[in-house]
Amino acid sequence: MRWGEIIRRLVLIPPTLFGVAVIVFVLLRVVPGDPIAMMIPPGATPADIDRLRAFYGLDQPIPQQFVTWLGQALSGNFGRSISLHQRVFELVLARLPATLELALLATLIAVVLGVFAALIGVQLRGRRAEWIVDGGVGVLLAIPDFLWALILLLLFGVLIPWLPISGRIDPQIDIGFHSSFYLIESLLTGRFDVANALLHHMMLPALALALPFSALLARILKTSLAEAEDQDYAQIARARGFSRPEILLREVFPNALIPTVALGGVQITLLLGGTVLVERIFSYEGIGNMAIDAVINRDFPLIQGLILTFAALFIALNLAIDLVVTLLDPRLRHG
Repeated sequence: MRWGEIIRRLVLIPPTLFGVAVIVFVLLRVVPGDPIAMMIPPGATPADIDRLRAFYGLDQPIPQQFVTWLGQALSGNFGRSISLHQRVFELVLARLPATLELALLATLIAVVLGVFAALIGVQLRGRRAEWIVDGGVGVLLAIPDFLWALILLLLFGVLIPWLPISGRIDPQIDIGFHSSFYLIESLLTGRFDVANALLHHMMLPALALALPFSALLARILKTSLAEAEDQDYAQIARARGFSRPEILLREVFPNALIPTVALGGVQITLLLGGTVLVERIFSYEGIGNMAIDAVINRDFPLIQGLILTFAALFIALNLAIDLVVTLLDPRLRHG
């Protein structure tokens, strides 16, 4: 990816976010449902309802509402949550690290499982045992992440209660962190007891997100390894007396990694989107769980802020993946 392409992608980010903001803003206000009606107490007078509408700017025409909201958003003010009565920016900023840490842990687990399954599968290529690996990958891939969440919840939360099934950390643990990145900060500051407690709470939702992703990585990488193993450079290495494991790791794997990163990296955005349901199932305190509450309560400002946050994350991930592929592939780096 040349510098011109990078600049072009960066220039397109603001128009993309603007388009997302317009679509979400308009759709929320044309879909039936009144957020004010869901928050007014019993016995509220029409004057009270009108005051609430005016307070949140819902008494204005939709174009005027959007212009007002956009002006505030450009200055860093994304409005005030209707249901939680706090600033949207502060709410998202407090919950986003939890989702990012969960997605990062799920990605690490998926990469380890996917690479291991792919290497075992290609090592067993042409044997009957290869069908066992392919069948296991197919099963993992056929079950979506939210269903894996329910399976893991019943298995390790009810039948074999080894791991906690709700929350981010035990309430009795004194956190006292300076940021919302609890896991990263606990590891950096040497609070391994807190990190262990966090990992116990994160393990089941991270596994639910990682299992389908690991199967996809395994299938893509195994196919790439099989194709690369038939190339001339692999045959030359075999003729020079290198063992098959050495050829796979030293010659074949680096070349097979490029299409795997390109295709599998895009799926990270789907993994991030999957946190919405998985966090809800495990009552995990991230932005995915918050998004469902915001939709239920018709919290327009919070929904807009969360969707823009997801959109910005997707754009940043896609750009980062393209950069990684460029660094791995010399043809793109020097082309």
